[in-house]
Amino acid sequence: MEDTLTIKGIEFRSRLWIGTGKYKDFEETRRVIEASGADVVTVAVRRVNITDRKSENLLDHIEPEKYKILPNTAGCYTVEDALRYSRLAREAGVSDMVKLEVIGDEKTLFPDTMGLLMATEILAKEGFIVFPYTNDDPIMAKRLENAGAAAVMPLGAPIGSGLGIRNPYNIKIILEGAKVPVIVDAGVGTASDATFAMELGCDAVLMNTAIAGARDPLAMAEAMRHAVIAGRLAYKAGRIPKKLYATASSPLGGML
Repeated sequence: MEDTLTIKGIEFRSRLWIGTGKYKDFEETRRVIEASGADVVTVAVRRVNITDRKSENLLDHIEPEKYKILPNTAGCYTVEDALRYSRLAREAGVSDMVKLEVIGDEKTLFPDTMGLLMATEILAKEGFIVFPYTNDDPIMAKRLENAGAAAVMPLGAPIGSGLGIRNPYNIKIILEGAKVPVIVDAGVGTASDATFAMELGCDAVLMNTAIAGARDPLAMAEAMRHAVIAGRLAYKAGRIPKKLYATASSPLGGML
């Protein structure tokens, strides 16, 4: 299916974006990325050594001509830290893109939305292509868009929870009002969650724990690949309306 996603002039051939944390080694990470079909790979600047090219790091195992590296600011609890690690990744030549996280609570890992909004505006003015991880609040999504976000990334559920999309109605409202792509980020637990996100009309899904924490990460990566494609196809095809009563599959006209 030729159905690419274009953001800020950058073409993405896959609508499944994946993280690189929690795998047992770089080789497993590489194999999972390949099985997923993803071409966007997000890497935590603060937690993974991607700026020191003298020692082995994840970038040694990812072909730069094949994948787009999306640095993220996971683990940053202040605007200052998020800005610092975003700039560090760009200065190291990793990318102008950044998955922006400003965490507000250590237990839930919910975003500090006011800090996120501030950091988004600053980085967008500096020429970054900003993908902010936010809550599922339609008002904040619109504010992030107005601040210069290239896309908005509402959570489906808390990071790593595997609960799936808990509030599809808010996601639908965000989709109705957004003039930038909407990418569900966090909370996916299994393939049906990814399919559901795409059936709602989301432009892509980003996940990490759902694959890395699976009993068989390689198999789950492939499952997610098909799930995202299926959900996108179903969304474009258009589902039938839900009805309370049955409707005969075969026409009754002309029957004896």
